[in-house]
Amino acid sequence: MALTGEIDLQTAPRLSGAVNEALADGPLRVVLDMEGVTFCDSRGLGTLVVLSRAAARSRSVLVLANLGDFLKRLLAVSGIGEHFVIRDSGPGAEPGPKEPM
Repeated sequence: MALTGEIDLQTAPRLSGAVNEALADGPLRVVLDMEGVTFCDSRGLGTLVVLSRAAARSRSVLVLANLGDFLKRLLAVSGIGEHFVIRDSGPGAEPGPKEPM
């Protein structure tokens, strides 16, 4: 899933719905291509944590791919980056359909 725009109070529910819908199909992993994400607030971070846990409960893995410098710093400063599977561009991280946030 390729994300664009902001992940915040207004867009986090849409992201949750899209990921939960994908998890219902029982995939081994759900890849969120974050290259187009321009902003993420505390609600967005919390949503990513909740979705990562939901994926684990579904015996799946939530992968954050193509993080920009802003998101890398945000995950590092918040101390939660180590709890995610993070992948830079490469095989398997190709963008999928755009999900505007």
